[in-house]
Amino acid sequence: MANLFEFAKSTFEKFNMPQISWTDFIEILVIAFLIYEIILWIKNTKAYALLKGLIVIGVFLLFAEIFEMSTILWIANKLFTIAATVIVVVFQPELRKALEQLGRSNLFSNMIHFESNSTSGGKFSDNTIHEIIRACTEMAKVKTGALIIVEQNNVLSDIERTGIAVDAVVSSQLLINIFEHNTPLHDGAVIIRGDRVAAATCYLPLSDNASLSKELGTRHRAGVGMSEIADSLTIIVSEQTGRISVAYEGELVRNVDADHLRKRLEMIQDKPESEKKHAFFKVKGGKKV
Repeated sequence: MANLFEFAKSTFEKFNMPQISWTDFIEILVIAFLIYEIILWIKNTKAYALLKGLIVIGVFLLFAEIFEMSTILWIANKLFTIAATVIVVVFQPELRKALEQLGRSNLFSNMIHFESNSTSGGKFSDNTIHEIIRACTEMAKVKTGALIIVEQNNVLSDIERTGIAVDAVVSSQLLINIFEHNTPLHDGAVIIRGDRVAAATCYLPLSDNASLSKELGTRHRAGVGMSEIADSLTIIVSEQTGRISVAYEGELVRNVDADHLRKRLEMIQDKPESEKKHAFFKVKGGKKV
């Protein structure tokens, strides 16, 4: 590696190039990565339309410069001083979403271990998975609408404060009773933290994703909106169709069965590999079958 660096250095010196150190290479890589991420962000948000508009304005100003249209150039020069502020105000939701995605990226979570509510057996137990699946399938049969948030690394304290504290062990009976029609806690979302129901009747932010189907109601949009701002898993039971949907990382998967739901929950359970191997066996009468 050192020889390669020396060869590159000597080559640049032959062409009278400025001295380049290893920190310059790192800077180039970092800047290239940031530019690439910014371009991706612009492409996937409303900022893409803004970029096309800026290109049109740039071409127009180029013609104004060529033909010496001084008045137009003077107006443009004055407007550029406030353009940055206008962009921040107009695209505040997109900028906030980009920063939230950066903050919960795997790169930072792997480098910095924040405080977590997980236990040695994973973020929640197998029994919690069983109770959630049982509750969802039972509610789906009778078309009882439900919205369940399974918390992960991002602590949902702000969302929790919008609801009513419960702090009870997760059970299918409890979840079914919470979402039963005409009960005090049925309206809103339930937050599950570890093996306990932390709060109920919580209000969630609605997604403004234009690609979502128009037939989706407020419950589904709230579920997707929650998954866009946090690493939680959202389970939605439709009151109209009785179908179960799962929202994770801003994507909605509709009409899932119990097996798919179990796989999704096990995916975020974060159980150690040694315990996952034992999960393949079921003990009956003291014997593994």
